[in-house]
Amino acid sequence: MGRAYSFLDVQATIVGPGGSFNLGNGAANAEEGITVEMVEDKNTMTIGADGTPMHSLHAGKAGTVTVRLLKTSPVNAQLQAMYDLQSVSSAVWGQNVISINNKASGDNIGCRYVAFKKVPNNTYAKDGGTNEWVFDAGAIDSILGTY
Repeated sequence: MGRAYSFLDVQATIVGPGGSFNLGNGAANAEEGITVEMVEDKNTMTIGADGTPMHSLHAGKAGTVTVRLLKTSPVNAQLQAMYDLQSVSSAVWGQNVISINNKASGDNIGCRYVAFKKVPNNTYAKDGGTNEWVFDAGAIDSILGTY
């Protein structure tokens, strides 16, 4: 039996000081959508002088979340307002939570201790293009479903 994928099934939200809103399907996402990436390897392998391997398990769960929106997406203004509010004080910085769910496959990704990395580059050109919002997440927990 074949399997199918559609961004229509992807739900994503950001919740934090200054807002709570949709980042997934319906947010006018660019074709490249949303990417979750870990910032470090989970393992370091060290080889001893005699060739014996040693594995070191790393505790880190940090990563980045990149949300790509069409230039015309109203979510850009919401994220900019949230960024402006949060960047005034460390008391509200890094307090966001991003949740991503694919209801068809059962994928669930929870990102905690999330801070804006920077305001996206803003290009004015012949074509409208996209805005790429990058977030640093202190902890990412993932469950990948089975479709």
